[in-house]
Parts: sequence; structure tokens; C-alpha cells
Amino acid sequence: MRHPHTRTTRTTRLRLAGALTAGLLCTAGLAAPAVAAPTRAPAASAAPALADGLALTPPMGFNNWNSTHCRADFDEAMVKGIADLFVAKGLKDAGYRYVNLDDCWALPNRDADGKLVPDPARFPNGIKAVADYVHAKGLKLGIYTSAGTKTCNSAGFPGALGHEYSDARQFADWGVDYLKYDNCNNQGVDAKKRYTTMRDALRATGRPIVYSICEWGENKPWEWAANVGHLWRTTGDISDDWGSMVSILKQNLPLAPYAGPGHWNDPDMLEVGNGGMTDTEYRSHFSLWSVMAAPLLIGTDLRKASQATFDILDNKEVVAVDQDPLGKQGTVVSSAGGRWVIAKEMKDGSRAVALFNESGTAQRIATSASAVGLPGAPAYTLRDLWQHRSYNTAGTLAATVPAHGTVLLRVTADPAWATHPPAVELGLHGSPLVEAGTPAALTTTVTDLGRTSTRQVSVSLTGPAGWTVRPTSATTTAALATGRSLRTGWTVTAPTGTPTGAYAVSLKASYGSPSGRHVTAVLPLTATVVVPPPAGASYLSDLPWLSTTNGWGPVERDTSNGENAAGDGHPITVGGAVYAKGLGVHAESAVEFYTGGRCSTVTARVGLDDETGTRGTVAFEILADGRKAASTGVLTHATPAQAMSADVTGAQVVRLVVTDGGDGIDYDHADWADAKLTC
Repeated sequence: MRHPHTRTTRTTRLRLAGALTAGLLCTAGLAAPAVAAPTRAPAASAAPALADGLALTPPMGFNNWNSTHCRADFDEAMVKGIADLFVAKGLKDAGYRYVNLDDCWALPNRDADGKLVPDPARFPNGIKAVADYVHAKGLKLGIYTSAGTKTCNSAGFPGALGHEYSDARQFADWGVDYLKYDNCNNQGVDAKKRYTTMRDALRATGRPIVYSICEWGENKPWEWAANVGHLWRTTGDISDDWGSMVSILKQNLPLAPYAGPGHWNDPDMLEVGNGGMTDTEYRSHFSLWSVMAAPLLIGTDLRKASQATFDILDNKEVVAVDQDPLGKQGTVVSSAGGRWVIAKEMKDGSRAVALFNESGTAQRIATSASAVGLPGAPAYTLRDLWQHRSYNTAGTLAATVPAHGTVLLRVTADPAWATHPPAVELGLHGSPLVEAGTPAALTTTVTDLGRTSTRQVSVSLTGPAGWTVRPTSATTTAALATGRSLRTGWTVTAPTGTPTGAYAVSLKASYGSPSGRHVTAVLPLTATVVVPPPAGASYLSDLPWLSTTNGWGPVERDTSNGENAAGDGHPITVGGAVYAKGLGVHAESAVEFYTGGRCSTVTARVGLDDETGTRGTVAFEILADGRKAASTGVLTHATPAQAMSADVTGAQVVRLVVTDGGDGIDYDHADWADAKLTC
């Protein structure tokens, strides 16, 4: 379903709050576009962009909502503290400019003259004083209201519908530089009319104000808003979890033709640093938003942020991808098996290339210079934007990408390619799933991707303290020519009694280049200690899983998909039948189980949970070591529970997948009822 949020708590995700009454924030995700096939793009909008010189690159800054919502710590001190940190931490130098206030900055009622009144408890000196402080730092101030009678918070702060010119005048007088204009309580007034009226009101002030249209993609603003606002939300609100981020990515990617200088697709604010994802996932989030030329609005309280968070947000090479003046949004080159290649044309003729691994296990992702649009050349310079290192390549772009990771490259047909050492690709073959006390066989590869040869290549594999890692073949070679590999076999043994879970393993290669430069390449890997599945038939909800991704909240055991916390679902109910056992998920979702080659079948009864009412469409798949073993096709609320069975004989890993049925993830609560594994 449309995972809408209210401005305080998400009272329900099953009721799509009406845009005519007390509604949802920029969260409602109303009618976000269905994911198009990756290689197909819509026709570009004919609407001309605003010719006011604003937002010629995607806006960068901060918005408090994702970290504070309406809590008391959203106040003048916070806003000033963020502005101070922009300067002190170098974020201003990286391009971050806007310090934006979200909902709850005002009192619930206008004054006797119909004017907005800042909350004196939060902003005792008023908004103009805050703007003056921010401006003194060389930064800009943003503010929030809704294109309705009230804002999206359940407390119902004043919206701007019917007050557009008066409110715009106040904003300008206060020194506001950016307006986020939401969509709640809009009384059914046509969206184009509401948003165009505020555009005209802002123009009438004479102050340059960046205008952010936040109507959740409900009326396809990418088709009409280029001459209305500078950016428009394409989706519902993001939440701080992997499934939400990936779902929004997939909705925004097909809209690349509509983006450009002064008119941007907005897949919502950044969650980097808020704690719901790993640093690897946050690097992916930041990389993907940058390659999509998305606005980069920090959503975490920087006063509490870790150094790792600052390192992500302040990666100037990644920011430069987002801020490239050509203004192209990246497009999908390929996406098979969760192995995404997304390429963005840059003004200098180079390409930014994201190798993104959506899956829960490390995967090799490969493409070529020609596939991402570069001209033919003897060789290319390849710059790794997270490692901050440059190499030469004969044309292959490839890496083993960790689960949920992204390798972000900038590739150029550069005549000076030979000044850089050859790129190498480090790879792993074999499953990094280890049963404690039992040796696991793995093979690593070091492959020369460069136009020049590598020399004196050596490779090592290290595991956690106490683990045994032994090579079973050569670990060195005198040289590798372009495209040639050093393959090394290994046995890896975790001590008996090692607890289940993920453990860090590191593959390192050292080599010399023709220029005499010595290079070390490292591939961080994860080995997972697993236990064999029990013999006989077991409910999957009683077994440990390897990994999960979910479109909203956690995967639930023996309940339907609930809210944000584990265990807050309802009894699994499909077609009026209640099931005591099963998995409750929300598309897009995937749940992986270790089967170790010992199991034969997976069975379940599947369908949309009855709590979705008449809404939602989903499709179920069972994969055995990546091979599709069973699928249902698209199911709706009218489809009774479907019996599903898959032959998984010999598979090491079984993956249960629910997709969105092709129309977005709104109301897509899906159940794997009575799901069993027979071994």
C-alpha cells in the first residue's frame, strides 16, 4: 500500500487519508508512478522550465522532518546549530546551502489579520531572526506549508489555500529562500491550479524563492510542473529502511527525461545517518540519489551525527556527480537479478556509473565503456568515487559489489589513461555460507581489467580471529595481461560452536604497474555462519533467515505486515481464512533461507492480506539459487489464497520474493501463509 504517514504517528497504512480531509504528509505517496521497464523511458515534458535562474543544479541542504518530526527539539537552537555545522564541518564548501524548516513551526491559528504566527516556544525571535542568522553564514533558509487549508500534521497548522499571496509576502519579508509546498487538506481543488497560484504569489513578491512542489506524484507533476516549480516529489515519503529506499529508487528512475536545470525529479529527502540502515546502505542511498540528480536534503540531526555520516554526506566527488551542470538524470543500463547499472552523462563527456547490488549477497556487476555511452578509445580512466583512486581500463567496468552496496565510478575517454595503474577486479566464486566446524571451499580471482599488465601479483584471504583460512592453489603470479586472471582456491573453516551470523572476511591483492607503482586492492566480504535446516517439514516462520528486505517495516513471523516495529501485525488472513503460521511482508520484499542442498520442496498458500480491503496487487516467486522455481503471476484482493509449491532440490539458498504487480507498492501487504520447507 501507499505507506502514508501522518505528521505525528502513522495511525494506519491501510487507510489512504483523503486529500480532501485531514491528510498525509508528503508521505502519502499518492499514486506514485509504476516502475517502468528499465530500458524504456517516457516522452519528455513539453512544458518549459522556469526561466528565473534558480535551482540550475539540484538543491542541497537540510530539512528537519526525518529526524525530529514535530518534537520539541525542532526549534531555533536546532536550526542555528545546523547552520553552524554546515560551516564547521565543510558541508557549505561541499555545496549544501538550504537550512529548511518543515511542519510545526507555526501556531495552530492565524492572527486577527490572517497572518501566520511563528510558535514563540520554538522560535522566540521569529523566523526573520533565524533567516538573518542563516544568511550571515552565507546560507539560505527554507520553510514549509501546505496547498490546503491545513498542513499535514494531525494538529492541523494553517495551510496556504486561499492565503497564497499573503503567506508568500510574509515568507519574502522574513527572508525565506525556499518553499516546500505540501498537498494535505486540499479540498479537492485542482493540483495545477493550487500550485500555479502559489507560483504566481511567490513571483509577485519579487524575491527569488526556490519552489518545491510536494504533491507526492499524485497528478504526475513531471508532465506539467516544469514551468510551475523547480522540483516536484515523484513518490510518497521515504522511510529509514532499505525497502522504502529501493522502492522509491525504482519509481523515480524511469522519469529521467523530465529532469534538468531548474526542474528536478524529487524522490524525497535523505535518510543518511538516521540509524535504520547500515553505512553500506547509506552509501548506496547517497550514490543513487546523486546519480539520479536528485535534491540532496540531509534528513539527520547533524548535531548527533557520526563521523561516518559526515564522511558520506561530505564526499565531494559524489556530490559533484549530483551537481553536474549538464543536469542529466542517470538512466538504467541493465538491472537483471538485482544487479543494477545506472549511468549518468556528465558535462565533461565522462560518465558516472553506479554498480548497485540490490540483493542480500555479494554479486559481480559488469558493464562496458561503450554500454554506458562512452566513445571508442584505446583505454579509459576509471575513478572510484568512494575509494578516491584512479585506474586505467581497456573498457570493462566490473566489481564484486557487497550486499546492498554500490560502487560509484566516473569513467572518461582520457588520453592520459596510461598515467594510472591498471584496474583489477577482485572476485569470489562459491558460497560464503559456512557451517561451523565444516570446511567450506571458495575460489577467489584477481583479473586485470587494464590496458596495461599487472606485475608480481599476490593475493591473500583473511578471516576472523580463530578461523582457519588455507590456500589450495597458487597465490602469486609474475604478471597478468589484460583480461587474464589469477584463480586461487581456499578452504575456510569457522571453529565448532561459532555462533550464527555475519563475519568480516577480506580479500586483498597487491600488484605492480608498468610505471613501477605498487597498488593494493581490497575487497571486503561477508561470510555467514549458518546451521543446516532440520530434517522433515518445518514452518519457515520458525526457521532463521539469512536476510530480508521489505517495502515497509520488518518482515513479520506469524502475523501480517504491521507498522514500523516487529510484532505489530495482525493475524494472517487471506480470502477470509485465518492462518496461525506464515510470513507477513510488504512488496517489494525478499526473504532468504539457507537450505544447504538438503531440502526438496517449499509450499505455501499465498495472497494479499484481507486488511488491504479492495486495494493492492502483488506477485509471488520462489527462487532456488537464483533460478525461478515457482511463480503466481499477479494476484489482487479478489484472488483467494493460491497454493504454491516449488522444487528446490539441491539448492543452497531459497529466496521468497513478492513484487508489486507492476503498479507500485500501495497497499501491497502480502502473506506467505502456512509456508513450509521440507528437507
